[in-house]
Order: sequence, then C-alpha cells, then structure tokens
Amino acid sequence: MYDVSEKRVAKVFKICKKYLERYQLSVFRGSITPSKIIKLRRELKEVINPEEDIVSIIKFPAKYSFEEEQIGKNQLIKRNLFF
Repeated sequence: MYDVSEKRVAKVFKICKKYLERYQLSVFRGSITPSKIIKLRRELKEVINPEEDIVSIIKFPAKYSFEEEQIGKNQLIKRNLFF
C-alpha cells in the first residue's frame, strides 16, 4: 500500500500493477517471489520522494506472523510481529 504525492501516483500505480493485483485504491496484494520483491522495491525507490511519500510492504512469511517494511517518510522501518 502507498501514500504518495499526486505527481507520482500514476508511476507508483504502474510499478505495483506489474507485480501485484489491485485490491483497493492504493492497496495491492498477491503472491510475489523474493527476486520480484527486490525489483519492486528498487523501482519504487527510484520513483518516490522519501521525504514526502511512503510505501508499506507487508509480508506474511508464516501463518501467524507478518513483517512490515516502510520505504520513504522518516526512515526504513522493519517490524516482525508474532501472534
């Protein structure tokens, strides 16, 4: 999911659409390989302004856990939560 400036919305949308399926306005989801998530991350970093924009990547590596990675605004934050 993302929250980016209007100037960059179309570019971010186009990048996300290459790798995932659109779920809601600025939310995409789907299965993705590790190599494709690296490409996705790299392409997004080339387009967004980290001072203004934020992209959140949420991965579910196991049934009862998830990992959130934020790109942009502030700094890169990684969280691992287990239930």
